[in-house]
Amino acid sequence: MVTYSYRCRQCGDFDVRMPMGEATGAWACPWCGTSAVRRFTAPQVRRGDVAVRRAYEYAERSADEPEVVSAPPPARPPRVSRDPRHARLPRP
Repeated sequence: MVTYSYRCRQCGDFDVRMPMGEATGAWACPWCGTSAVRRFTAPQVRRGDVAVRRAYEYAERSADEPEVVSAPPPARPPRVSRDPRHARLPRP
């Protein structure tokens, strides 16, 4: 479903949700019933996954002012499994 925007001369703007491609040039105003013309607006795109959005924002911020590091991050200790079945697995 797509949201189409219409403008009534008397009541103002309102939105109508309908399947893509089924919008007409005019629609009846839900308040006064007069014909309202369709407004062409920018598409409202979903922002998507939060992690991806944060990565894009971080990349944009660091484009002009890159983060300077003096050393690599400290090594993490190896993960130790508490599952007894893992003890029987071959080790490298």
